[in-house]
Amino acid sequence: MSQQPAVAHAPGASRSGRDLPVATAVGVGLLLAVGASLFLVKEVFGLLAVVAVGAALWELAQALVRRGIHVPLLPLLVGAVGILLSAYTAGPEALFVAFILTVGGVVVWRILDGNGVPALRDATAGAFAAAYLPFLAGFVMLLLAEPDGDWRVALFILLCVANDTGGYAVGVLIGRHPLAPSVSPKKTWEGLLGSLVLACVVGVVGIRLMFDGEPLVGVFLGVATVAAATMGDLAESMLKRDLELKDMGSLLPGHGGVLDRIDSMLLAAPLVYLVLEVLQPTVS
Repeated sequence: MSQQPAVAHAPGASRSGRDLPVATAVGVGLLLAVGASLFLVKEVFGLLAVVAVGAALWELAQALVRRGIHVPLLPLLVGAVGILLSAYTAGPEALFVAFILTVGGVVVWRILDGNGVPALRDATAGAFAAAYLPFLAGFVMLLLAEPDGDWRVALFILLCVANDTGGYAVGVLIGRHPLAPSVSPKKTWEGLLGSLVLACVVGVVGIRLMFDGEPLVGVFLGVATVAAATMGDLAESMLKRDLELKDMGSLLPGHGGVLDRIDSMLLAAPLVYLVLEVLQPTVS
């Protein structure tokens, strides 16, 4: 984060304006819940993923109303369940087919519900929502479906946490040069470097301990995660700036909305899946 002028903060508030103790408690609680679901019954993690994507879709739909855009939420929610379930049970081809069917259902639903430009605009926004949330989240389900899927998803989540933690810590301590001031003024090049270093360390350690893989694979994972996660974070920042919102929601105290929490993970999931699929395939 960039250096900001000295201002008065509420007790416990960070320079980002968040209540840091609350945000930390919620973050740790989420990690514990996710970890327990992964290593006890990994299908429970799938259920948590469905709930998270559904909540994020609802937040996005509410936010778009500010611009007079009304996405067909019901077919999106039904399609999201179908996309995630298809990815987990039947693989990449089923993920793509379920996504296409969801987009088709959203378009038909909205056209039958009204005519003219608003219907076309709403259907287009619905197609975007389907691609942005359940389709990208489907790659996490592809990771989960592998025989060692619990470890693959765990490594993916730890990489994303490392990206956030490294960027935040270094940005707060020494951040001076804005990365994208017109989109997210608090992100800095120094923070990006912090994300890159910590994600690569986590990638190397994780790939060795979890899969007995080569350290270079961990480096690839770290770089891919930071590149994609940063783009995902900036993309949501652009969307919020256009909608004149600070947060997409308030479901997670100290973090904003669910979409604010998973925005970077959405774009990182396909890259992590592909790197592991190519460089660290499951041993039959």
